[in-house]
Amino acid sequence: MGKKIAFVCNDCGGEHNKWQGQCAHCGAWNTLEEIRFSEDTSSGKQVRNLYKPRNSNADKSSPKILADVRLEEIFRIATTFGEFDRVLGGGLVPGSVTLLGGNPGAGKSTLLLQLACNLSDAIDILYVTGEESMQQVALRANRLALPHKNLHLMSETKLQDILSVANDVKPTVLIIDSIQVMYLDELSSAPGGVSQVRECSAVLTQFAKQSGTVLILVGHVTKDGLLAGPKVLEHIVDCSLLLEGDANNRFRTLRSQKNRFGAVNELGVFAMTDRGMREVKNPSAIFLDRRGLQTPGSVVTIIWEGTRPLLVEIQALIDPNSHDNPRRLAVGLDQNRMSMLLAVLHRHGGVNLVSHDIYANVVGGIRVLETSADLALIFATVSSMRDFSLPSEMAVFGEVGLSGEIRPVQNGQERLLEARKHGFKRVLIPAGNAPKTSIKGLDIEAVSNVSEALSIIC
Repeated sequence: MGKKIAFVCNDCGGEHNKWQGQCAHCGAWNTLEEIRFSEDTSSGKQVRNLYKPRNSNADKSSPKILADVRLEEIFRIATTFGEFDRVLGGGLVPGSVTLLGGNPGAGKSTLLLQLACNLSDAIDILYVTGEESMQQVALRANRLALPHKNLHLMSETKLQDILSVANDVKPTVLIIDSIQVMYLDELSSAPGGVSQVRECSAVLTQFAKQSGTVLILVGHVTKDGLLAGPKVLEHIVDCSLLLEGDANNRFRTLRSQKNRFGAVNELGVFAMTDRGMREVKNPSAIFLDRRGLQTPGSVVTIIWEGTRPLLVEIQALIDPNSHDNPRRLAVGLDQNRMSMLLAVLHRHGGVNLVSHDIYANVVGGIRVLETSADLALIFATVSSMRDFSLPSEMAVFGEVGLSGEIRPVQNGQERLLEARKHGFKRVLIPAGNAPKTSIKGLDIEAVSNVSEALSIIC
């Protein structure tokens, strides 16, 4: 039988008839990979359309006036994990496709197995494992003391067999662990390749949409922390989640990178224990181990993650360097932004750190993505360099501009209330975030530029 050869871009999933150095769709270089289709699936359409609509005439599309579209509340399935539901936007949505990625050992399989076992008494769940045997999964369930009597478990990598079983079981939730090991017979490429990952995801997505099944895919990540596989996979799914953490840190953070049913960049916090993943309902408490301590180079800031404020500790260590090339290292912070803030500190604060090594860290392994931690990083840097401690009951937040001004940030009132809730008595904030009325038990100091802020603590 004749076969069609196509070349697919690893970055964007774009197809080309012949190999070329640069992808014509995204402009990336040397990212095309050769794939082969059998003759009866040369167009790829038969693979994608294994599950056709039951009544195509009834589902015929027609335009509507936007104002005439009925607004209905989305039905959601609670996962028994409040933090997981928060990241999803309230729970699992029937017919939705969720991609869960993370480093090896982060706890993806453990978290999903706990979720599946806890829900199996109420709804039908099919857990498909392609990387472990059923005995390994059963041993983990027993070790974690999970209620697994009603959980449907399957160890398979051939997608046609999985879908055949899914049609018989008709699960409410289908978990695929992981998408990188699944394959279709119609494709000649190996599992994990661009064509296999893309086509398997497309077929599973089509099955989920037409049957109303909640589909959860587990995905691997690259050494850069990005989801492995073609970029088209991120466009197919409704929700893309990333579970961050390593074996040296007992805490795990679950962050939404894309969500069609909720807020993006929502954060959920879990702790890995001998009984599996446990949700942390008050994340601010675990990131404030410094309470009662006064050490140079440490300050608490209030960031905004998704729909809630979060208190985290920023640390800085300044060390003289006799070499010509001082080191700059940021863990949990944007290193480029740290370099920019050091330049602002030199120009508008009179603090010269050219001959010093600078190390910055966010306690607890959390990653700060927003700019409200700028002022806290500057305070921690000055505190470490001049070897003085900031009061333990003080917190700061604010964005710093290139001209030395301190800009207001969103949700300032909620951040202040979170600080008071955790016992802080003094907060330094941007002048634009100053509340109209005082907050009982909280001494608020509003500053407008870096030099004014440094004059308060120095």
